[in-house]
Amino acid sequence: MTLTRRRFLVTASLAGLAAAFGYAAPAPEVIWRGRVFGAEASIRLRSEAPERARSAIRAALGEIARVERAASLYRRDSELVRLNRTGVIVNPSTTLSGLLALCDALHAATEGAFDPSVQPLFTALAGGGDAARALGRVGWQRVSLTGREVRLGRGMALTLNGIAQGWAADRVAEALAARGFDEVMIDTGELRALGGGAGRGAGWPVQLQGRTLQLADRALATSEPLGTVLDRAGRIGHILDPRQGAVLPRWRKLAVSAPDAAVADGLSTALCLLDEEAQARALRHFPAARIEARLPA
Repeated sequence: MTLTRRRFLVTASLAGLAAAFGYAAPAPEVIWRGRVFGAEASIRLRSEAPERARSAIRAALGEIARVERAASLYRRDSELVRLNRTGVIVNPSTTLSGLLALCDALHAATEGAFDPSVQPLFTALAGGGDAARALGRVGWQRVSLTGREVRLGRGMALTLNGIAQGWAADRVAEALAARGFDEVMIDTGELRALGGGAGRGAGWPVQLQGRTLQLADRALATSEPLGTVLDRAGRIGHILDPRQGAVLPRWRKLAVSAPDAAVADGLSTALCLLDEEAQARALRHFPAARIEARLPA
């Protein structure tokens, strides 16, 4: 497996852009950097009270830990790993239940393109296994969701990597907003902004395909199907079609914004597998979301 950068977004220099756009100098910035779901992450918070900001960030990190305990494939003790191992979870956490409910909505909106049960296919392709056999174990319709139980069909396994990073960003945003902070940029692999980093109401500047997008009280997620490839030839990307398996990518890069990072995250993944008409149909289910960049393969 060859790993390359998944994102094609780079946050701009906030101080420089403040001067360039004529905004007032922003408040001092407190920055946390670490790892979320095995990838680099950061929280940037503007506040005149750095100690209070650091305390709020520490509290918000508890939300990330909560999401990882529910949905991480990197933790042996997570609910998701236990579900994949045993095939059933009784009384799932509200975090896992919420994630799976959103998966259900995304699966319906994208006509099956978003499907967390694609994990056996990913495992087979990444490890040189039998992809055709693995594809037979994929199918969201075989996942039973009730208020008290999650049950998988025989041989199934789920991945929540298509929305969990965005979900974590949303929970951090909620935690910081509840503590009175409204100038925040969260990067958990997907971006979630509160307020604007270069001046109140201006938006956090993000470089996106040669233009500057001002991200304010909104999230942005990007997908690059060949950002991670599963074969030496570099033709099989990590975004797999649950209906067909490994297919040549339709889009090289795609970015979606939405009020919630989890929705933007899931849509940016699934829309890579759809043509423009199917993308438009999917977005009608999430009218506040929109495609910000789309590059053909």
